[in-house]
Amino acid sequence: MSAVKAELDLVTEVRSELGEGPSWDAANNRLYWVDITGKHVHVYHPDDTSVRSIPTGQYTGCVVPRERGGLVCALHEGFFSLDADSGQLSPIASPADDHHDLAVNRFNDGKCDARGRFWAGTTSFAEEPQKGRLFCLDSTHHIRLVRSDVTVSNGMGWSPDNRVMYYIDSPTKRVLAFDFDLESGAIGNERIAVDFTNEMGNPDGMAVDIEGMLWIAHWDGYQISRWNPVTGERIESIPLPVARVTSCVFAGEGLNELYITSARYGLQPQQLDEQPLAGRLFHLRTNTTGLPTYAYRD
Repeated sequence: MSAVKAELDLVTEVRSELGEGPSWDAANNRLYWVDITGKHVHVYHPDDTSVRSIPTGQYTGCVVPRERGGLVCALHEGFFSLDADSGQLSPIASPADDHHDLAVNRFNDGKCDARGRFWAGTTSFAEEPQKGRLFCLDSTHHIRLVRSDVTVSNGMGWSPDNRVMYYIDSPTKRVLAFDFDLESGAIGNERIAVDFTNEMGNPDGMAVDIEGMLWIAHWDGYQISRWNPVTGERIESIPLPVARVTSCVFAGEGLNELYITSARYGLQPQQLDEQPLAGRLFHLRTNTTGLPTYAYRD
């Protein structure tokens, strides 16, 4: 049976240049996502369909709820707290302190694990091979370098039992799986969970459902696809009317609604004419339940 229940619909009039990093704040019934190059955090309230766009003044890679209130963002200059009501930003920590060159790199995507550690990765502005990194911000505000030699750090997620972490470096066209230790945050035993070589576009952001299946956005692929990471098989695909599908997150009271971000970034005028919905936020209901968005814990 298909896991998709209904047709896509549009949620707001917001049109991002590079929409990314959606996260669901169940405690406050809010959806957050970012416009990386547009330098905004967007806040959507499903109850009244209102949306607020908060300027950050920096390239904005991703955003997550903070357990003790507010938000935490991975911005160009590092990790910052954000008060969603006032728009006030306060620095938490920066990988520049560990000689990571933020003059040529920016954060791109990230999320928190079930212990509240914030994982976020970088890419160079020119997407130069192996210039990016994957970092993890812990509860003491210490930044740990997890992985070097990354080109475009992108989607990540964890299995329902938190024993496997999944990670995408987009140009490799692979979704990697690692053994994951929830207590320590250590990863090991790298292997390929999904091979994207014969798929349309590159793998971008992703979400994981309660069955452990991966929902992967296709950059330049006009779709979201659902995969079994154990067998490496594609289960189904959901077409979208935009090429640059960037990420997705499960949301809603039952975590059965999927919000999907997209981008206009890099498209030529003719492509934009052909894709008038590029950069919009899409929504659909599913027949499955997603895993929650975990908040940063400090």
